[in-house]
Amino acid sequence: MRRSFTLLVVSVFILTGCGLETKRLSEFYKGDISDVNKIEIVDGSTGSSLTVTEPEAVHKFIEETKHIEFIPLEDQSPRDGFRYSINFFEGDTETCSFGSSQIGDVYYSTEPDIHPIVKEFYEKNNTN
Repeated sequence: MRRSFTLLVVSVFILTGCGLETKRLSEFYKGDISDVNKIEIVDGSTGSSLTVTEPEAVHKFIEETKHIEFIPLEDQSPRDGFRYSINFFEGDTETCSFGSSQIGDVYYSTEPDIHPIVKEFYEKNNTN
C-alpha cells in the first residue's frame, strides 16, 4: 500500500512538470499590459538596443505578443546568451523583463514563435 502511494505521488509530480505551466505573456505581466508605454529590446547577437515610445508601435507590439503562449521546456538546464531581451515600461518604471525564450529562470518555447515577431519589430523600428 505504501509503495503504491509513493508511486502515485511521484507520478503526479512528474506529470505536473514541477509546477511549471503554459502561460500567455499577458499572464506573466503584473498589472494591465495595455499600460505599457515604452519597450526596450536588446539584440543578443549584436548587443545593440532599441527603445520605442511611439504609442502606435508600442500598442501594435503588445497586441501581437500578449496572447503568445510560453510553454516550459522539459530541459531547464542553464544556458548562455539570448536572441532578444525585452523590457516593458510604464513611464520610467520597468514593469516586466524577459527574453524571447526565458522569463525569470525558466526556459520556454513559444506558440506562435515569438522570435520572428520581435525580429520584425526590432528591424522595422531600428532607424540606425
